[in-house]
Amino acid sequence: MELRVTESSENELSIEITGEDHTFMNVLKGTLLEHDDVNAATYDVNPEQSGGQTEPILTIKTESGVDPLEALEDAAVDVREKATSFRDAFEAAA
Repeated sequence: MELRVTESSENELSIEITGEDHTFMNVLKGTLLEHDDVNAATYDVNPEQSGGQTEPILTIKTESGVDPLEALEDAAVDVREKATSFRDAFEAAA
């Protein structure tokens, strides 16, 4: 996975996430929206002129004074914890 910041300001961040699809992007977006200091989280996969698609671009908007990069980091930790919890529950059920 490669990350490339495409736009950045005090309360907004757009980042291209190479190699991911709707599955991961929806989980990350949903987890971001669970945080009270995140006003908006969206992603877009735009068709290019050639008919292909670009890599997903995630956009995060936060409350004033909240760094969107920190919000992304917190959400990534939450996704990892949820995945670990799911794996443990699955293994316990087997």
